[in-house]
Amino acid sequence: MKLQRKNRLRAIVAGALAVSGALVLTACGSDDNSGDSKDGGGSKAASNIKCDGKGQLLASGSSAQKNAMDLWIKTYGAACKDTKLNYKATGSGAGIQEFLQGKTAFAGSDSALKPEEVKSSEKVCKGGKAIDLPMVGGPIAVGFNVPGVDKLTLNAETLAKIFDSEITKWDDPAIKALNKDAKLPSLKIQAFHRSDESGTTDNFTKYLKAASPKAWPHEPGKAWEGKGGQSADGSSGVSSQVKQVSGAISYFELSYATANSIKTVDLDTGASAPVQATVDNASAAISEAKIKGTGSDLALDLAYDTKAANAYPITLVTYEIACDKGNKADTLAATKSFLTYIASEDGQTSLKELGYAPLPTEIANKVRESVKSLS
Repeated sequence: MKLQRKNRLRAIVAGALAVSGALVLTACGSDDNSGDSKDGGGSKAASNIKCDGKGQLLASGSSAQKNAMDLWIKTYGAACKDTKLNYKATGSGAGIQEFLQGKTAFAGSDSALKPEEVKSSEKVCKGGKAIDLPMVGGPIAVGFNVPGVDKLTLNAETLAKIFDSEITKWDDPAIKALNKDAKLPSLKIQAFHRSDESGTTDNFTKYLKAASPKAWPHEPGKAWEGKGGQSADGSSGVSSQVKQVSGAISYFELSYATANSIKTVDLDTGASAPVQATVDNASAAISEAKIKGTGSDLALDLAYDTKAANAYPITLVTYEIACDKGNKADTLAATKSFLTYIASEDGQTSLKELGYAPLPTEIANKVRESVKSLS
């Protein structure tokens, strides 16, 4: 059963990845309303969508939510035939920049806005400011490609030292101590990080800093600060390198590991047993998050250093960034319509099959209220 479920997840993710090369869906090109599992609920979900507005809706940002956006756009487009949505997975940093330049209706970011970004948004959000709307949750998997090793446990300290070039061989004593039954080869570690500014990098380094501050001396951020290593663009780039390169390790959203059949690290967090990178374990960690934003802003404070049983701490929450007031009149209706759908129970439930964690109910309800108030 476990193998069948895993193969089904791979098929669903592969289907989502193939929705469109440029992540563009025109409603007239979507005729699949069969409601089978490949479209994440199909006609049932589409029938619950309230369409509003029309024309082209541009958005960009987080590549970690790309697979979710693929599925959402397909379902939304089947219902709303007057709206053409184009989401470019450019990375969180580029997405925020385009939004602040007034080029997009909303942005996707794996990190909440910085105070200076909120201030800058006042130029775009006439009479208002940009807010963070959590929409996609899930684990950041640490994928590895080590010949002869199917199961690998690491902790924050070993991960920090691997990604800061302090541990350079797979048979290092620190790795051996955590994997007594594994046959670790004397193979060079090929650590890959993101070349673009990334919210995934920000969340991964926040985990390293929170859980092992002595081993990770760098400040967390979207831009990579660790020593050495190799880089690739986007979650698709680093996951492809892990798939292809012997001895490789990197970090990316779980659906990329699922789609590429990449093995993932179990984390020794100090809990009674190592924790796997799964949707349910990520949900356990996200449920501990506190809302630190005010008003319509719903930025979250995640528990990266949790030691709770079955709580996977390397999580990310992707925010959709929109203006609370002062949204462009020609895209406001469609923006609210689309965000209302993806925050809905149907939109959130469909995520789990792709390896994402639906928002906890309390947070999801607050998101729905914030979306309703956009003007």
